[in-house]
Amino acid sequence: MKARLDAIDWHILKELQEDGRMTNVELARRVGISAPPCLRRVRALEEAGLIRGYRTLLDEKQLGYDVTAFAMVGLHSQTEADLMAFEETVKSWTIVRESYMLSGEVDFLLKCVSPDLQTFQNFVIRELTAAQNVDSVRTALTIRRTKDEPIVPIEED
Repeated sequence: MKARLDAIDWHILKELQEDGRMTNVELARRVGISAPPCLRRVRALEEAGLIRGYRTLLDEKQLGYDVTAFAMVGLHSQTEADLMAFEETVKSWTIVRESYMLSGEVDFLLKCVSPDLQTFQNFVIRELTAAQNVDSVRTALTIRRTKDEPIVPIEED
């Protein structure tokens, strides 16, 4: 483990993952300490980079993004400069919501969200396969989400 955390720190992290909108007073109550030291601990966890930020999770389907698909991308060259160039290109594509560099047969796995199949297909044909250094692209459309837990699994003793 990279960080030295005590039981209260772990409890704070667990509670904030479950509800990042709660007040510091409520958080302090849940973890069993008073509000001022709780706030100091949260700020220390933020400054240490353990808490990267706070966000609201939206339901993409209800907002009109009906297609979630994955693209597995192979590159011609895997030099550091070429990998970094591709990463920068990926950052410019709003349709790509997550990107992972992988080891093995595929160089990158891209999670894409689009309003419809035609939009995703256009992205693959016009942008992804046309991008510099892209050698191969395989895609997989999702049928349904079977698990959605975008949190770190914190187990308390």
